Amino acid sequence: MSRHGAIEDKALDWLIRRDEPGWSDDDQAELDGWLQESMANRAAWLRAEHGWAQADRVRSLGDWGHGQAHGYRRSWWPPAIAASLLLAIGIGGYSLAPEFVHQPEAQQARFDTPVGGHKIISLADGSRIELNTQSVVRTAIDENRRDIWLDSGEAYFEVRHRDGEPFVVHAGSRTITVLGTKFSVRRDGDRVTVNVVEGRVRVDDNQQRDTSAAIITAGDTAITRGGSTLIAAKSEERVESALAWRDGMLTFNLIPLSEVAAEFNRYNRTQLEVDPSAAAIPIGGTFQASNVDAFARLLHDAYGLKIEQDGERVRISD
Repeated sequence: MSRHGAIEDKALDWLIRRDEPGWSDDDQAELDGWLQESMANRAAWLRAEHGWAQADRVRSLGDWGHGQAHGYRRSWWPPAIAASLLLAIGIGGYSLAPEFVHQPEAQQARFDTPVGGHKIISLADGSRIELNTQSVVRTAIDENRRDIWLDSGEAYFEVRHRDGEPFVVHAGSRTITVLGTKFSVRRDGDRVTVNVVEGRVRVDDNQQRDTSAAIITAGDTAITRGGSTLIAAKSEERVESALAWRDGMLTFNLIPLSEVAAEFNRYNRTQLEVDPSAAAIPIGGTFQASNVDAFARLLHDAYGLKIEQDGERVRISD
């Protein structure tokens, strides 16, 4: 087998493994490492994903899959579907390779930040993404599409308007669609929070497409969980506070200490542990996100709370 064929086959194996039960964080880390090894690996992976989507569409025409979208070993695929997939991803040839291999890195890419990290990404269409701590995004930007996947964490978007070309952010079961605006999206498991600074965005629930979409404008916040969407309208102060992280700050308005500590823990390796005796104390003010020690000292000075540090753990109690 040629080197190109081996890479294509490896990409297909990775794709099959990812969609089977038991996929772990270690498996994902191994896949990420393989993708970082070379542009050829990333191009093969993109072709494999595209081919899988094509095969999904072919599968939907028949009933042999009994409604299952993933989880099939290659030896179980019907010949017609396997042939369709192999043709779509171009295994054994270079027919689709130029589309990906010669494409700028920024157009098909993955970006992430560590604990306390902050990164600004300039996209090929002129838009920008600002990543907050512990965040992962994937991008697909070219002349025909502008798709972003927020896999975890939080990001602020400044979208360059392009006639007839929406900018789409996928966050879990939610899709946020805009034409040109400034907004942020935060994903915490199945909870997605959208804050709009300028313009207007549409928030759709991909699992309930028959329901009306939520339209929010500047100063609005949409919080979604499960099948529910709550909109806090015209609260510029709330939006401003939610985006204080862009300046390295955290702003709270009489929030319980337990929730404040959880927010600080997103940005620091030193973790705050709040005893139930102090958990309900309301905290207000603006604090430096990376200076957890100074925050702990303020708690001692202002409330007389007991602060005990053990390595990277700080316990707070009344």
